[in-house]
Amino acid sequence: MILEVCVDSVESAVAAQRGGAGRIELCADLEHGGTTPSIDMIRSVREQVSLKVHVMIRPRTGDFCYSKAEFEVMKRDVQESKKLGIDGLVFGILTSNGTIDTARTKILLEMARLLSVTFHRAFDETVDLFAALSELTQLGVDRVLTSGGKPSVETGVQTLADLVRKAGSSIKVLAGGGITVENVADVIEKTNVDEVHALSSVSSTFVPASSDSKFSRSPRLITDASKVRKMVDILQRLSPRK
Repeated sequence: MILEVCVDSVESAVAAQRGGAGRIELCADLEHGGTTPSIDMIRSVREQVSLKVHVMIRPRTGDFCYSKAEFEVMKRDVQESKKLGIDGLVFGILTSNGTIDTARTKILLEMARLLSVTFHRAFDETVDLFAALSELTQLGVDRVLTSGGKPSVETGVQTLADLVRKAGSSIKVLAGGGITVENVADVIEKTNVDEVHALSSVSSTFVPASSDSKFSRSPRLITDASKVRKMVDILQRLSPRK
């Protein structure tokens, strides 16, 4: 049973490792769903942690239909990220019709090999989740992050279970979107997933100290090692059932 923790800093990456996470997804701008982290951030995280590091490749926030120029940025980010000894890449590209952009996904897959590749929650925006899963399986994507096409895993749990059955051993289904300490056992029991993705439930809110600064003092999420450990302990107790 694997817990993947979504992080956006060296501090959070180290905390995820200290808590026993099996993998991290490294992003920037988590407040808006995550974008590609800087090369220096990737390098620093890789130097500080030994657990598996998967890097988000997303040139901007918003939709998942990218221009030619944006796709060129994505290709360059794949190339540069691979040089830093990471373990995997996370991306998702759709057409304006709400289907998988198979041509561009294939290009990035070929560039990514031999790294593990996760198609992120752009998957949940597709018009037909099961057709999309078949396409990603045929393309050779290793994993798909999904909440079953709903805002959270709790509301999408039945579809998530159906996706796991359809996927079989051909592609991993990573459950994410509202995974908490309180619901993770139920989600696993109902869907039979063996990988879960968490952010808010394993984080604490950090509020900068008040000052006379004119710059933003907005709160941000920082991974909490004790919360990660609590989630990991639950997953370890569930593992014998698999």
